[in-house]
Amino acid sequence: MHNSKIELVLSRVQKPARYLGNEWNSVHKDHLEMAVIMAFAFPDLYEVGMSNQGLKILYESVNTQNNLLMERVFTPAVDMEEEMRKNNLPLFTLESATPLKNFDVIGFSLQYELSYTNVLNMLDLAGLSLYRSERSSDDPLIIGGGPCTFNPEPLAPFFDLFVLGESEEVLPELLLELAVLKKKDAGRKEILKHFSEIEGVYVPDFYEPIYNEAEKLLKINNKAVAPGRVVKRIVMDLDDAPYPTVPVVPFIQTVHDRAVVELFRGCGRGCRFCQAGYIFRPVRRRSAEKIVAIAKNLVAATGYDELSLSSLSSSDYPHLDQLIEDLDNKLDGDRVKCSLPSLRLDSYSVKLAHRLHQGRRSSLTFAPEAATERLRRVIRKNISENEIYSALNDAVTAGWQGFKLYFMIGLPTEKDEDVEAIISMCRDIRNRFRGRVKGALKLSVSVATFVPKANTPFQWEPQISLQEIIRRQQILVEGFRKIPGIDFSWHDAETSFLEAVFARGDRLLAPLLEKAWKLGCRLDGWSEHFSFALWQQAFAKTGIDGAKYSERRFAFEDCLPWDHLDCGVERELFVRENKLAHSYGEEGGADNV
Repeated sequence: MHNSKIELVLSRVQKPARYLGNEWNSVHKDHLEMAVIMAFAFPDLYEVGMSNQGLKILYESVNTQNNLLMERVFTPAVDMEEEMRKNNLPLFTLESATPLKNFDVIGFSLQYELSYTNVLNMLDLAGLSLYRSERSSDDPLIIGGGPCTFNPEPLAPFFDLFVLGESEEVLPELLLELAVLKKKDAGRKEILKHFSEIEGVYVPDFYEPIYNEAEKLLKINNKAVAPGRVVKRIVMDLDDAPYPTVPVVPFIQTVHDRAVVELFRGCGRGCRFCQAGYIFRPVRRRSAEKIVAIAKNLVAATGYDELSLSSLSSSDYPHLDQLIEDLDNKLDGDRVKCSLPSLRLDSYSVKLAHRLHQGRRSSLTFAPEAATERLRRVIRKNISENEIYSALNDAVTAGWQGFKLYFMIGLPTEKDEDVEAIISMCRDIRNRFRGRVKGALKLSVSVATFVPKANTPFQWEPQISLQEIIRRQQILVEGFRKIPGIDFSWHDAETSFLEAVFARGDRLLAPLLEKAWKLGCRLDGWSEHFSFALWQQAFAKTGIDGAKYSERRFAFEDCLPWDHLDCGVERELFVRENKLAHSYGEEGGADNV
């Protein structure tokens, strides 16, 4: 870090290590020797972004190319933003302190809807116009990737292109193509035309949404240069795919501060509310040999003493117990402990946890999602009450002293008795097991609100109203108040509402985002920064009714804002699964499939 103005600013902010960029394994190259330079922008704080596995994968897959460079930048904390604006300091990358405006490409990782105002804030801090129509050919290309690209329409007016699906192969391909086009002095339109021909690349300027007078979306027209539907990119062979074995090691504590090996992608369980389970299909596994090799290299390159075996449902990996034994044998000399971030609620998972956590018997985390068997059938969470209690019993017998349980409210067909059943189930768990552990049973219960997401069987479903969210939450608050010894928490109703608005939104929401940002909205995913009052002002000033987006029930024949984006799952399957779910809305519905 050689910029004196930056050094002065860093002396005045908390956690200056967020902005230093000289961490262990960070990559530093001469910009003048590179064909293309790219900034990877994560629209949240450093601690969150540095826990993102996609960042690590893309950082290594691009930087292993001799003529390509990727550097990192994160949303600055409030104190840092104030200092930057006061000192006219543009947003810069960590590795070289280069202003973002000097890069060929800025790529945003779009992981969750509440980061959207951070995207606009970062563009502004970089000295760039928010809207692509107002940027010049000398400005960087603004691209987006991540789960939110399966409906990026609220952000479409701000971006040049999106990469749909998995990026570790297509992103270097794009950047190398850009290097060729730069040599030819190709204009922006020509570059985007070339990119639109690459599978998985969505150029929003080549698509026009058509509305009626009531602003109902009728259809989405594509220009001749672009395909009618953009098909996501898939990495079919994970053993051959790029994977970070020399990741950057942060100086400060991050949200997930450990080495990570991805076991497989996709999930065959088919929970109807789960977007990740559908957009990451099909299931593809890494071989056990490759996993062990990656793990050895990771530990050697980072010094971590914990290795997370990551996937959507890690305990579904075949012969996982044998894999864990192989890892223990290979990593024992390094005293590395393996962990699983996601466990099914069954006895096999408990046995795995018993093996992984020798000597540490604090709490196990499970996600029943719903407390009645009927509602679990609705969402396709195929586990009976007997299986739940059997797994908990096995855990207590093995010495576990507590549980963290995750539920949702607002699921399709949910009734008050389903909400009240959450209280009953947790009370029953406490009463059954509290005398069988040393001291008091520790029971933590967290309840989120269902948010309908694109490319799921529930994409047509409405979210319950903001008032109804609060009412159902109050049922839980009152119920758990009467049960001592249970730590109950719930997701903020207003942020769940906003998430639904943008998850189901279209391009007409872009002015709302701009207005909210101008009013001061940023870091909306952090409770200490979120202001629903400012968002209410933004809705009022733009005349946009958020409930129109969050509470609308789409008809199967409606044009959805994301219909031109193909996640690889046929619409007919989503329709069939939706109808099956509603067959359980009444007792005695058809058998689950």
